[in-house]
Amino acid sequence: MNPASVLVTLSGRDRPGVTAALFASLAAHDVEVADVEQVVIRERITTGVLLHVHGDPASLRRSIKLTADALGMEHEVMLMDTDSEPAGPSEDRTQLHVIVLGRTLRPGALAEITQRIADIEGNITSISQLARYPVSSLELLVTADEARLRECLALAANATGLDIAVERAGLARRAKRLVVLDVDSTLVQGEGIDELAARAGVAEQVSALTAAAMRGELDYAESLRARVRLLAGLPLTEVAVVRENLRLTPGARTLVRTLKRLGYVVGVVSGGFTALTERFVAELELDFAAANELEVVEGRLTGRVLGEVIDRAGKARALERFAAEHDVALAQTVAIGDGANDIDMLQRAGLGIAFNAKAALRETAEVSVNTPFLDAVLYVLGISRREVEAADAEVPGAS
Repeated sequence: MNPASVLVTLSGRDRPGVTAALFASLAAHDVEVADVEQVVIRERITTGVLLHVHGDPASLRRSIKLTADALGMEHEVMLMDTDSEPAGPSEDRTQLHVIVLGRTLRPGALAEITQRIADIEGNITSISQLARYPVSSLELLVTADEARLRECLALAANATGLDIAVERAGLARRAKRLVVLDVDSTLVQGEGIDELAARAGVAEQVSALTAAAMRGELDYAESLRARVRLLAGLPLTEVAVVRENLRLTPGARTLVRTLKRLGYVVGVVSGGFTALTERFVAELELDFAAANELEVVEGRLTGRVLGEVIDRAGKARALERFAAEHDVALAQTVAIGDGANDIDMLQRAGLGIAFNAKAALRETAEVSVNTPFLDAVLYVLGISRREVEAADAEVPGAS
């Protein structure tokens, strides 16, 4: 005789010993645990246990009731139709993590997202909160056809204004080991070359060339050389002022610090200049860095770049080089950037994230994050705010 399938649900005020008491009551019966899920929201706990029961389920019901009454909790014991038990994902249905990010998460927006998932017959098996600040973030585990899910959630993101990322579930998600960041308008606020141009009195000319290059309208290497020529004669003292005035993007320190504590290799690949990036390599204790080198003669810029320009293709090559140097497979890398010159690097990485990006990059990136906080990237990687704070607590003086 096949065992009966019984779903036991226990809910009420959370406190130590609830889960132990439930399983102790189950231990007195001839049952097998087929599945378990437990969630705690503030001080309320709900635990569900799917059992295969050999023998009379009535005896089990009595034990569960006695345990629930003793704990002052609500309970339900439901006999399941074994024919209706869900099977594993079919060939065209995959388990996927859906990350939702926004300043605030309102019920209407979540209704839009979950309804679109339902419309493609996707099944949400769990929802958990990754963060409440600096942005709110939820993680949904969804079983669905991947292509259809990505398509419907792109529409949901447009409709709600929220960031929605989709990643495949499995070990590969937590196997990322190397993260490379663009610098200008990603790690730091603004474009370093625009600040240099302001000091040289050529701000308008350089800004126009920068914007066109970031939109993908000009070849990056040619535009960079043209912009640098306009800087000819600028004293190194002015470069130093620009370097010291650059400000990290909010959340940048938290992102790098947390990743390094978790064992990631972290560095920068920039189409900007070593004269500006070297400050942050030292401050953040980055593991690697690549940027363009400005030629200097007698304490002034000559208007030339030394060596090969790190352009769109050069950024992708730098990612490959640093991954090889650190013995990390490309599938285990993450690249984060904002401009058209980051396209190849993001496509070459195992995961490419467009951060407050221009349209040219957003249209090709696997994931887009449009909050002003760089540490929101952690939630895309499945790292919760609680884990960030726990890591900080382990290091005295961390902030």
